[in-house]
Amino acid sequence: MDISALSTYMSMSNLSMNVNIAVMSKILDTAEASGEALLQMTDAALTPGLGELIDIRA
Repeated sequence: MDISALSTYMSMSNLSMNVNIAVMSKILDTAEASGEALLQMTDAALTPGLGELIDIRA
């Protein structure tokens, strides 16, 4: 294998690794945002005392 082909291969390999890292970073950011949104939704759904008293006489 000549030097120019090896250099091209190494450059493409490095670019591929950098792209994979950038994509994984975006996936992690999205997962964190989804988790935070889920926590906010569950906090909003919890109302203290809701459902404790039921009027069974109609």
